[in-house]
Amino acid sequence: MAEAVLEREPARKFDVVEVPRRGRVREGLRGYGLIVAMWIRSTMTYRTSFFLSVCGNAAIQMLDFIGIWIMFRHVDALGGFSLPEIALLYGSCSASLGLATLLLGNTDRVGIRVRDGSLDTMLVRPVPVLAQVAADRFALRRLGRIGQGLAVLGWAVSALDVDWSVGKALLVPAMIVAGAAIFAAVMVAGAAFQFVAGDAAEVQNSFTYGGNAMLQYPPTIFAQDLLRGVTFIVPLAFVNWLPALYVLGRPDPLGLPGWVAFLSPLVAFVVFLPASLAWRAGVRSYRSTGS
Repeated sequence: MAEAVLEREPARKFDVVEVPRRGRVREGLRGYGLIVAMWIRSTMTYRTSFFLSVCGNAAIQMLDFIGIWIMFRHVDALGGFSLPEIALLYGSCSASLGLATLLLGNTDRVGIRVRDGSLDTMLVRPVPVLAQVAADRFALRRLGRIGQGLAVLGWAVSALDVDWSVGKALLVPAMIVAGAAIFAAVMVAGAAFQFVAGDAAEVQNSFTYGGNAMLQYPPTIFAQDLLRGVTFIVPLAFVNWLPALYVLGRPDPLGLPGWVAFLSPLVAFVVFLPASLAWRAGVRSYRSTGS
């Protein structure tokens, strides 16, 4: 009888049902949150160690600004900018990079995972690979950089002689969030590049940490070609230069109109599109090491 039933009923064809994009994003955020929560619980097991790590991280980052402060003990201005104005640049980009590294700081380890084959374990888990890479070894101590940057930014805002308006006041927190998104997009693009170049973490860091070091200083001290490159090619100028120039009431060295300062959120979205496509292409092209 079973054979007769099998003969009467043709074999069914199972179609692969793809999860909608919105569902994948929701699944990725949920998986990211679960992994982050796990690492936070592990970190908070030793609260004193966590507290000392955060304070140490903030103290180390503060050394950069102390160097700038010492320099201003001998000069009155740098590139036409005073110490509070440079503190605005320093604090905003430091807070933005701190937020980006807190959320996506381990993407620079993709090359190592590709080389030793540990990325294979992430591919078989029911969580998007990017969420796992970003949340793996979530370092809550990086709050020290964010806190240090916000402290310097707060001092700069209180010390600046600026005619504050609603637009300028809203632009300060907006450029921190948008700047973090731009840094995050660069991190994702750099992680995708490591699928091709192997362990190229330093290339990624040259645009993130190197870009952060550059953005701490006023654009007026750099060459025009460099300014064009970080505005139109790798748009790091939208992290803090262009919004800060609008807040300070200073003209842009490239002659861009003032409304460009409000494009940072849009630029972050535009930059994330090719970065996400590059990441998906990198994951699809990945071939296991077999180990």
